[in-house]
This record gives sequence, C-alpha cells and structure tokens, in this order.
Amino acid sequence: MTQPARHASPGRPKDLEKRAAILDAAKTLFPRRGYAGVSMDAIAQAAGVSKLTVYSHFQDKDTLFVEAVKAKCEDLLPSDLFVARFEGPIRGQLVRIAHAFFRLITSDEAIAIHRIMSRQLPEDSHLPKMFWEAGPKRTQEAFATFLRAEDAAGELHVPDASLAASQFFCLLKGEYHARLLCGYPEHFTPADVDAHVEATVDLFLRAYGPGRR
Repeated sequence: MTQPARHASPGRPKDLEKRAAILDAAKTLFPRRGYAGVSMDAIAQAAGVSKLTVYSHFQDKDTLFVEAVKAKCEDLLPSDLFVARFEGPIRGQLVRIAHAFFRLITSDEAIAIHRIMSRQLPEDSHLPKMFWEAGPKRTQEAFATFLRAEDAAGELHVPDASLAASQFFCLLKGEYHARLLCGYPEHFTPADVDAHVEATVDLFLRAYGPGRR
C-alpha cells in the first residue's frame, strides 16, 4: 500500500527574545558609534547571539539600522497615539502626541543619530534617505492620517494634512531641538516643556481648529 506523501512541518518561529536583544543592541550601538562604526559582529556580541542569528533576523546592516530607528520611534511614540479617539476635546490628544514627540526628538539617542546625519557624508550615501523614511517620514505620515480622520469628523479643519503635520512637528522642535543639535547645554525643566508643548498645540489649533472651517 502506498504511503501518503509526508509534507515537511513548518519551521519553528524565530526566537522573539533574540530578535529583541539584537534590536536593543542596535539601538544602543548605532547612536554611540555611528553607522560606519558598527559591525554585525559587534551587534551579535552585544546581543549575546551569533552573527548567523543576527543575519537570520535582519538580512543586512541597512535593514537592521532601519528597524532600529523604527523600534526607537515606537518605544517613545507608539502608533496607537495616532488613533483618532474622539474622546473629549481634540486638544488633549494633540498635547499627548506633542509630549511624546518632544521626548523622542530630545532623547540622547535621537540627538546622536541626527548628528550622524549632519556629518559630511558622500553624495551617494543612502544613509540619510534610509533614516528619513524609517523615522521622520513614517511619523509624519501617521500624524497626517490622524489629522485626516479628525478633519472628516469635524474636529479640525485641515485642507492639507501632510503640510499641517510637517508644520506641527517643526513647531515642536523649535529652539530647544536646535540647541541640542548644536551641543548647547540645555537644561529645560518639565514646566518649560509643558509651556512649549501647550503653546505649540494652541497655535496649531488657531490655524486648524474646527472654527476655521
């Protein structure tokens, strides 16, 4: 009697703990040493895994860099912040988004990565484009989607959501972020941050609040 053909069982899922350890190592090493100063061997050593394991999760250093930037953004600016909730005044949700964004852009790791991007790189370097698409562009697009939902619900009047998202984040960066990038010793207090964030949100609402419709 002919035995039915046996199909190979699906492979075991990748070890999520090892993947997380690799990402944690990448989030630490890239800002500290710069893109060129980090090797896959160094990532493997810091994560406590083999280089083969690193490559099994991330096919190359470019992929790992992009995923590390995305993971850092998700740590401090989780995607669920951009879900339009329609619970209470829109100002409250904008303030929460603004605080999270400000924490992200003023973090030591974010400042270090921005400084890497500001260094003189070869004209054909793909690093700035990789960083922009993995971090700022994704964040801006997520916020633009949020603004479109709020506009459709009548909570805001935003004719151009992409432009408004860019304006909001540029306002939030303001002088504080510029000083940090320049290495100027900045010692802003929680009260300073609150005042900056709330003033920015209020200015944004004067431009795009529902009364502008």
